[in-house]
Amino acid sequence: MDEAIAEWTRDVSRVAVLTGAGISTDSGIPDYRGPDGVWTRDPAAADVFTYARFMSDPQVRTRFWRRYVDHAAWHAAPNAGHRALADLERSGRAVRILTQNIDGLHQKAGSSPRKVLELHGTMHEVVCTGCRTRTPSATVLSRVAAGEADPSCPDCGAILKLGVVMFGEHLNPATISAAEQVARACHLMLAVGSSLQVEPAASLCAVAVEAGARLVIVNRDPTPYDALAAGLVREPIGAVLPRITAALADSASRAAG
Repeated sequence: MDEAIAEWTRDVSRVAVLTGAGISTDSGIPDYRGPDGVWTRDPAAADVFTYARFMSDPQVRTRFWRRYVDHAAWHAAPNAGHRALADLERSGRAVRILTQNIDGLHQKAGSSPRKVLELHGTMHEVVCTGCRTRTPSATVLSRVAAGEADPSCPDCGAILKLGVVMFGEHLNPATISAAEQVARACHLMLAVGSSLQVEPAASLCAVAVEAGARLVIVNRDPTPYDALAAGLVREPIGAVLPRITAALADSASRAAG
């Protein structure tokens, strides 16, 4: 594996990292589609993440807020994978993180917020579907914890939703455009802990490869993009990602010297 890592990281100065739920499982946040994933165990749970259902059914909204008021992500700490990517940035390597996750753990680990593109939004903000006002999630969750089942906007009375992209919603055009630019400019694309089944985020792998980058996929299970990859890693993320980032940091240090 070390020889393969040396080959993948050779002549690389710009790195893009696409991260999915698998990078956060070591922090105690369950993934969605894995063998013990949230939607694998309870397929109906995906209903509460569907925009049309959320907007039209107060009972769905009640289930959504009840699910998130005590979600594991509120208390989660970054793990070795998150810290490895933050350390890579601190080494001076040009690195951008394109994350499908909404948990904010990359920033909590020390990655610069401006270098983290949250493709699917963030759970740390709530947005009003009427006046579009954004507020910290803690403000709304405290209302839910106090017994308000379906909180509405205190300013205009419209429906509130977590600041995340639900099924049936489009990604922010500016965010996905910026992510595509990063993918086209990188020399190495690391896809870490993502099933690569959710588009258009997954297609960033193809964008990178078509622009000449190497693609290395670090994921427990096969993905639809495996055939494009220069390397496939099935080892635990927390064990192998620090080795990959250390090799990248070491090569950056040698280049600077």
